[in-house]
Amino acid sequence: MTRRGWLLFAAMAVIWGIPYLFIKIAVGELSPATLVFLRTAIGTALLLPLAATRKDLAALVRHWRWILVYTFVEVAAPWFFLSDAERRISSSLTGLLIAAVPSIGAILAVVAGSRDRLDSRRIVGLAVGFLGVGALVGLDVRADDLGAIGQVGLVALGYAIGPMIIERKLAGLPPLGVVAASLGVTALAYAPFGLAQIPAALPSAAVVLAVAVLGVVCTALGFVLFFALVAEVGAPRATVITYVNPAVALALGVTLLGEPFTPGIAIGFVLIVFGSILATRRAPPSTSESLTQERARPVRSSQ
Repeated sequence: MTRRGWLLFAAMAVIWGIPYLFIKIAVGELSPATLVFLRTAIGTALLLPLAATRKDLAALVRHWRWILVYTFVEVAAPWFFLSDAERRISSSLTGLLIAAVPSIGAILAVVAGSRDRLDSRRIVGLAVGFLGVGALVGLDVRADDLGAIGQVGLVALGYAIGPMIIERKLAGLPPLGVVAASLGVTALAYAPFGLAQIPAALPSAAVVLAVAVLGVVCTALGFVLFFALVAEVGAPRATVITYVNPAVALALGVTLLGEPFTPGIAIGFVLIVFGSILATRRAPPSTSESLTQERARPVRSSQ
């Protein structure tokens, strides 16, 4: 990659690795609905004018149904579930569980009829990744935390479905317009609940800072830089940040919040990331596919 590509990659690895820390801080004084409303309202205020200036919104009108579906699975439901789950489980555990997204995406792609087949290596990767999730849950989760684990599981499922919707139903639409619209719709949906649950007294400075970072850095700036990263290095390389984000979440949770670094977290982290890497690598074409491709190549005359 170019130097610019590496800088964007490093920035995104941090920017999308820190939300779990700041969500944990914010939900100490804010309800999940209020946090989602404030975060999406800030993101909308920053991105919607930019999308309108670039004329990225008009093309969305004909696809409004799928944009609503995308908004639900990628923003509206996941951000609420994450906020609610982190009231009961650590930010580092949440970040590690989200690392299962690539493995879930690989399974969904095959179920949805992707031509990218599951070979033995990818199957082993899926098994190793989900064994890592089992290690996390089995070694570090109390029985009364299982509901929160289920919520994070739904978040991971939503994060895996979202890109599939973009690829299959919203391909060709301006990404910035899709994101700005999704944030705006979510902000409107949560406004009645979020505003009703705002604390009577001003939250602490730490919570105000957490909300500001989530809205400005993790949402608005994060999406803008991610689009720049995709344009610079391509989508496949850009998605590798998924393997780095959990390490950032884990390091911040342990060092800044004093969350425990347990054997379950150590084992689970290694297994999940290693399994995700194996599970998401493209399988080599089968023998029949290779023959078909070979026959389809044009015959070149010698010069």
